[in-house]
Amino acid sequence: MEAQDERTQVDPRANPWAMLASLPLFSGLPKSVIDAAVAELEWLALPGGELLFQSGAPADSVYFVVSGCLGAFGPGGELVGRIAAGESVGEMGLIAARPRAVTVRALRDSELARLSSGTFERVLLSHPEAILRLAKLSVERLLENAPPRSSAPAAPRTIAVMPRDLSIDVVALTSSLAGALARPGRVDLVGRDRAERHSSQWFHEVESRNDFVVYAAEPGDTTWTQLCIRQADVLLLAARAGDEAGPWPGLDRHAHAAQRAELLLLHDDRVACGTAARWRRFLPAVPCHHLRRPTDMPRIVRLMTHRGVGLVLSGGGARGFAHLGVVRALREHGVPIDLVGGTSMGGILAAGVAADWSDRELVDRFRRCFVDTNPLTDFTLPLVSLVSGRKVGQLLRREFGDIDIEDLPLPFFCVSSNLTTGRIAVHERGPLWRWLRASVAIPGVLPPVFHGGQVFVDGGTMNNLPVDVMRAQGRGPVIGVDVGTDPTFTTEIEATEAPSLWNLFGRRRDRRRRPNILQILWRAGMVNSTTATQQRRAQSDMLLMPPLASLDLLDWKAFERAIEIGYRHACEQLTGAMPEGLRQAMSA
Repeated sequence: MEAQDERTQVDPRANPWAMLASLPLFSGLPKSVIDAAVAELEWLALPGGELLFQSGAPADSVYFVVSGCLGAFGPGGELVGRIAAGESVGEMGLIAARPRAVTVRALRDSELARLSSGTFERVLLSHPEAILRLAKLSVERLLENAPPRSSAPAAPRTIAVMPRDLSIDVVALTSSLAGALARPGRVDLVGRDRAERHSSQWFHEVESRNDFVVYAAEPGDTTWTQLCIRQADVLLLAARAGDEAGPWPGLDRHAHAAQRAELLLLHDDRVACGTAARWRRFLPAVPCHHLRRPTDMPRIVRLMTHRGVGLVLSGGGARGFAHLGVVRALREHGVPIDLVGGTSMGGILAAGVAADWSDRELVDRFRRCFVDTNPLTDFTLPLVSLVSGRKVGQLLRREFGDIDIEDLPLPFFCVSSNLTTGRIAVHERGPLWRWLRASVAIPGVLPPVFHGGQVFVDGGTMNNLPVDVMRAQGRGPVIGVDVGTDPTFTTEIEATEAPSLWNLFGRRRDRRRRPNILQILWRAGMVNSTTATQQRRAQSDMLLMPPLASLDLLDWKAFERAIEIGYRHACEQLTGAMPEGLRQAMSA
């Protein structure tokens, strides 16, 4: 973070000719055209959140953004485009003589110059050079509005930190945030004492000079806080986790703003159970970050600026232990893990990563759960499954406790298959142990989880590598680890019937490989997702597929061997060419 120059800004109205000549629409046009336009310019200030024009309104003007930023909104209120300083808006409606196609509002305090439709036609449409320039800009605008290859939203550049009350040291908090932002770019920290007397042009210049700007707002709905909200791409709502939750003052006044809000809960060290749920009752659609110690801030910054590294772990039974080796290799090579998700066994292991367990703790806990005791030995009368599932549920509750998913230090999700709706269920809230139990409920092996009148089974039956779920969150690059579909499911016998009980006992010395009922049910539950997994692999920025053909799905005793295979494979891949997104995340 560097000290910023407090130069006096020049009002563009003092030299409107230079302002127009610098805009793409006028750049290079004859002086006579610019002179005629300057004589007809009207100036207006548009506070953040205010309406410029509504969809369906007559096209009667073209506007030039001198400072600030406008947003174009579709019929559903979604933000479909931004009009930054130096760009124009409204000329397409004048050229086509059609009503406004979108609604345009100021995203932040903006200075605009306006030309009426009459002036536009008289000054520009009567000059061939201007018509060619309009045609060029129109084509460029159409190309920019074409469906993008990636649906990831633009990374924010301005962040307003809004403290809940005076007990929060907003100076220390914003300084920590700015320090973390300074690693990937140039950043400036702006408070009320420094900025409240300046115009929107000053804010425009500050934001133009920097990659990021942090605004330190005040508690309550003050004039300065309202200005911070108007200037920000993201509102970071900071509250002490243990305080009484409630509505956030002033947010309802900015319902039309395009900013997204994110909740930052400050903890003394540990995340208490139920904390996030209390706050999200009042902020239901707002993502939540947990700040326990200063070392959490770089991760929060990566997530907010779309540099967060998402790790997705597939299902695969005992082969899933290879995930532990992959996690160790990523940590040793300095690859941050900022959010995690998974299916079935991968979901359980990902939850341990989201709980911020160390490598040693991950190994010790999962050895205790799956090696020291086989979780699939509580056989029962096979009405809905071969085992009762009681043992698996007890093991999950013992290791994870009664924590909710949203109280994990790292953002986490797991997926299950909803047999009631026939769709994938993505679990990002609620009791962690319950939804892990649903994610691993292999049909026929473990009983389904019944909740809210619906039936949930193993996520691997529909989506064994939910890279698409992670990608949809738009937080940054994604590492996918697939351990589930490497081997073929084979046998060495020829038969169309099961052997009689007498023959089965008589052939105990027969060494030919015969799948047992657990293996058959497990593989049958996953086979339908194999083709979809092939497609989801391609959505990973980095795909890791440890060679696990020699390991059986239910060979819990291969614990150490699976970890070592995953570790060696990940180390080999990480020494090669690193995807650009991961390299940026490692430097952030």
